[in-house]
Amino acid sequence: MKIAVMGAGAVGCYYGAMLARAGHDVTLIGRAVHVDAMNRDGLLLDFGASQEYVAVTGSTDVASVSGAAMILFCVKSTDTVDAGQQIKPFLGKDTIILSLQNGVDNAERLCAVVGQPVIPVVVYVATSMGGPGHVKHHGRGELVMGPSSHSNVAADTLRPAHIPVEISDNADGALWAKMILNCAYNALSAIAQTPYGELVKQDGVWDVMRNAVDECLAVASACGVTVSGDVWGATEKIVETMPAQFSSTAQDLARGKPSEIDYLNGYIVRKGREFGIATPTNLTLHALTKLCESKSR
Repeated sequence: MKIAVMGAGAVGCYYGAMLARAGHDVTLIGRAVHVDAMNRDGLLLDFGASQEYVAVTGSTDVASVSGAAMILFCVKSTDTVDAGQQIKPFLGKDTIILSLQNGVDNAERLCAVVGQPVIPVVVYVATSMGGPGHVKHHGRGELVMGPSSHSNVAADTLRPAHIPVEISDNADGALWAKMILNCAYNALSAIAQTPYGELVKQDGVWDVMRNAVDECLAVASACGVTVSGDVWGATEKIVETMPAQFSSTAQDLARGKPSEIDYLNGYIVRKGREFGIATPTNLTLHALTKLCESKSR
């Protein structure tokens, strides 16, 4: 299958590499520094204990999505609308579009822009970029996607590439569960520039995270969302499965890049105000992250 990855960051590069090594024709669209490295050497897929170069096509041209049967849409939430407008002229009427993004409303916003279905996908993977054209895998890798007429085809493409996929009737609840994990960890990891395992050793951190989670659950309930699973149990388990992981927000700030915090804790604050629900912990985490972000540029 011809597959395009829109947004060749850590998540896009990881899943693009897994699909390419399974034999698919993968084009990764991203920044020139990564594209040049991938076209010269291949994409370095680094599992820690082993590394391999995977043959992919890199491009800085959005028109490269043309002809793709499936698109993994992996841009930052802040870029959803703009990137959607860019790819729209090159989409086929049957192109399968998967939104592998943080936050809970990206698939809906992208669908409104491109005018065709977008499948929301919840991503559970720990990755980072180790340098140009070098993606590092730190743990996990499973996906949960919403049901659609194309979901089975997408899942049947991903699974043979050793990407676990679940199709869930409550994709919204799964998206919220993932966002709540991000609201608990991302800002704290970013503010302290500390990985999850070290973060929770500090007195009071678990209490802050618990307060953030409780506020998120209250807002989710007001939005009519049934959040999947044991959210607090999943929050506690993250430090076991991803102890060395820095949040994506921490990685953004370390590189002087804009973060997605407005679509994580910031989203909870906005929705809380809409429903008259106090969200002081999320407000504080959002404000402090924005302050750090302004100083990192």
